[in-house]
Amino acid sequence: MGRLRRLVAARRPRLVSLRTTFVLSFAAVTAAVTLLVGVLSYDAAARLVRVDQESVFDQVVQDLQDEVRTHQMTPDDFSSSAPGHDIVRPARTDVQVLGPAGGVLDSGSPALPVTGDDRAVAGEKVAGKTVEHKDVAVAEDVYRIATVSLGRGQGAVQVAQEFSDTEDLLRALQQRTFVLMAAVVVLAGLCGWWLARRITRRLIILTAAAEDVARTRRLGVQVPVTGYDEVGRLGRAFDRMLGRLAQSEEDQRRLIQDAGHELRTPLTSLRTNISLLRRMDELPPETREELVADLSQEARELTDLVNELVDLAAGQSDTEPPQQVDLADIAEDVAVLARRRTGRDITVRASGDTTTDGRPGMLQRAISNLVENAAKFDRAGRTPIEIAVSGPARPGTVRVEVLDRGPGVSETDLFRIFDRFYRAADARSLPGSGLGLSIVREVALAHAGAPFALRREGGGAVIGFTVGGVVEPRAGAGARGRG
Repeated sequence: MGRLRRLVAARRPRLVSLRTTFVLSFAAVTAAVTLLVGVLSYDAAARLVRVDQESVFDQVVQDLQDEVRTHQMTPDDFSSSAPGHDIVRPARTDVQVLGPAGGVLDSGSPALPVTGDDRAVAGEKVAGKTVEHKDVAVAEDVYRIATVSLGRGQGAVQVAQEFSDTEDLLRALQQRTFVLMAAVVVLAGLCGWWLARRITRRLIILTAAAEDVARTRRLGVQVPVTGYDEVGRLGRAFDRMLGRLAQSEEDQRRLIQDAGHELRTPLTSLRTNISLLRRMDELPPETREELVADLSQEARELTDLVNELVDLAAGQSDTEPPQQVDLADIAEDVAVLARRRTGRDITVRASGDTTTDGRPGMLQRAISNLVENAAKFDRAGRTPIEIAVSGPARPGTVRVEVLDRGPGVSETDLFRIFDRFYRAADARSLPGSGLGLSIVREVALAHAGAPFALRREGGGAVIGFTVGGVVEPRAGAGARGRG
């Protein structure tokens, strides 16, 4: 098994770092561009030099042709001993004079080869007849030779231009070009390495932080964030993500602890009552009825608690798609259902623009919890429960209030009724889990709003929330509740 793992690890391709990839890519692109520019530049320069040299030689030959055609000239006129009659000799140009039979009368420096074609031109009757030879090797150098007849069979003049020096110059230029290109590629690689190091340094830090989180499962890792470019934005997003995950984990832990604490009491009572069922035959009829009633009540409370825990978890979810909703219409739907369930008179008042962006299921659950809370505490039911929806108090904000004429909320409880599982002293004898208003808080915070609770003039309470639009659910927003 260990050998198999080693073989798999050996065959697994090695990962190439982003820095190495960036450096190699930068160097490869630079090399390709430098090579293309260097080759094109050298080719253009070589072509220009060769064309210039050839045009100079062609001009010399053309001048010689014009001279011998215009004037009747003899070989002595081109002798090196008579420079006044000599032709203009550009740099790296050699001149050799041939006699009527093609013999050399005045040798060039170096001496130029004479072929049969050259001897035939020397015996021509017409002046200006020309024969050319390209790439002729003379004394380890390369020449281009043109033989021009003097006419009347008097001989010819050979003009040669050295091209090997030009080629040597071009070869030197070629070598220097390749050396320069190599230097540019090396310099580009170094610059790419430096640039890649600067760019990937922060990515390496982020990678190390992510690996540390994966290894230790600790979400409270501080991510160093610098810069305002894409890497900086990634770092800040990663830092916020870790913060929200850490807070979400803390919320889940706290919810489990609170739920376990709240579930312990009804479960203990159920276990006690179930143990009494073993002695059911020994109990009097009145005690049996009380026992069954207690079991039924505790089962209902336990079911309600579980359902509200599920609702609370659903309230922290983003699965419901946001859409434009009218909170007045949602309040009307809640009022219809509440009238059917409680038999209470429930009125709805709406003013202003009550439309907003939100998740309708979550908002309906929040308003329904407020109405159920009011009905539970306003047990006398002498006056209607009111749902007031108004907006906007400020642009984009809608306010929802549920007003009752119950016992109201004490000053000390106003700041705690939205806590999870919190129940006021006068509410502990009533059914409920203490999660209803905590769900309202979660829904409000998920919609960029906030819950509130007030004492109502003339008795009763005003409990509600504001909605400012859909945002990401705020991890760590502690849900609070009265009933």
